[in-house]
Amino acid sequence: MKLRALLLIASCLLITSTARASVYVVAIAGLAGEPDYEQRFTTAAKDLEKSLAASEHLQVLAAADATREKLTQALATVAREARAEDDFVLILIGHGSFDGVEYKLNLVGPDISAAELAALCNRVPSRRQLIVNATSASGGSIAALQRNGRAVVSATKSGTEKNATVFARYWVEALRDPAADIDKNEAISALEAFMYADRKTAEFYTSQKRLATEHPVFEDTGKGQPVRAAQPEIGEGRLLSSLILVRLGEAQRAALDPAKRDLLAKKDDLERQIDALKFQKAAMAQSEYESQLKALLLDLARVQTALDK
Repeated sequence: MKLRALLLIASCLLITSTARASVYVVAIAGLAGEPDYEQRFTTAAKDLEKSLAASEHLQVLAAADATREKLTQALATVAREARAEDDFVLILIGHGSFDGVEYKLNLVGPDISAAELAALCNRVPSRRQLIVNATSASGGSIAALQRNGRAVVSATKSGTEKNATVFARYWVEALRDPAADIDKNEAISALEAFMYADRKTAEFYTSQKRLATEHPVFEDTGKGQPVRAAQPEIGEGRLLSSLILVRLGEAQRAALDPAKRDLLAKKDDLERQIDALKFQKAAMAQSEYESQLKALLLDLARVQTALDK
């Protein structure tokens, strides 16, 4: 009983902090090299900006602005302004290279390595971070980027998959397609966006009758090997599932309504607790799991009822 009371108090404290949290997003569409790629990368950047327009702290760098200097400045701004309770998202679109040792994002002017990107992101105080590397050879960046509290999504499983990717297109598409909302809670999580983009990428190569030259993966425990799908038994997918990227319908309207933002934050927190509980299910007694799940679902129903008023 004492343990349950302590958990309840901790939950309330977490909800209070979540209510004031923000999301900082930096996206960059790097050097294209060819007119066709320039159009693809620029279009992806524009679509991404539209999808994330509701974000209070959004910086999108494309075309002439896709430089190492401006990316460094953008990340420095986030490092100054973001707080520990805020989420941070970095999205990389374009070409990448890997020489067997080091990954680099191709930019206008000097390129930037994965190790340098990691150092810049490490200065951001956000406890929950997401880096989506949708470039070619992006798998070569995972080892340098992964860290506790940071989810890393890659368009390729290794640095040797060097062809231009289509994953970027479908990642952006996932943020504006309601079909990506698998659990129908009017919010698209990073895990749902990954699952959508991964499926669409596979379908693209099948429909084109081409051998797939990219295999999207992710790692979000900060210490494991990249995986293709959530693996609750080792915790892979837990952080991704808790990171909300965009909201839809009534949830989107609630996010813009000052009177409902705190309720929406409470809903997000309860859904994160439910996801975390599901990942812990295998290590729990069935009766305890069902008891905790029931309590969380009842709380979630109450919050949803308040939101619907």
